[in-house]
Amino acid sequence: MFEKLQKHWKVGATQLFLILCVFAITGTTTAYISRMITTWIGLTSDSPLWQRALLRGSVLLFGYQIIILLVSIPFGQFKFFWNYEKKILKRFGLMKNSEPKS
Repeated sequence: MFEKLQKHWKVGATQLFLILCVFAITGTTTAYISRMITTWIGLTSDSPLWQRALLRGSVLLFGYQIIILLVSIPFGQFKFFWNYEKKILKRFGLMKNSEPKS
């Protein structure tokens, strides 16, 4: 499995380890922050599910994109994750494809 990821992302074993660390830390941090925000706003398990889901989903979707870039900096993987983010933004139609048309 790790060899497939290395080939797909064209990275070495050390860089793969760092990338996986960034993904793990980002996921944990984003979940923690979304929980803190819902608590701060006062949403509890008694609150309507749609309110909690909407707020947490927004934090997870948008906050994750920012947090992953911030976490990647100390790991020296910003370039990899910036390219990763550009692909995501292009798929969502939020960034134009800069490749010249033939």
